Amino acid sequence: MDKHISKDPLHGKTLEAILIYLEDAYGWDELGRVIRINCFTNNPTIKSSLKFLRKNEWARKKVEELYVWSVTEDLPK
Repeated sequence: MDKHISKDPLHGKTLEAILIYLEDAYGWDELGRVIRINCFTNNPTIKSSLKFLRKNEWARKKVEELYVWSVTEDLPK
């Protein structure tokens, strides 16, 4: 029996897990420079950022794009 393994880096990842990864990898200051949204520059927390990102699809897409770029750049070619 063949099991299908998704090659999508977002598969199975929650928005919270993605945000925690990015905050650990870049820090809030760098996230605020890379993705210019106030939830990363004005008293940033995981909770407040999640609330904003869940309401604003355009911002969530930017976060997901940065995550995909970050994890695929780390993979050996």
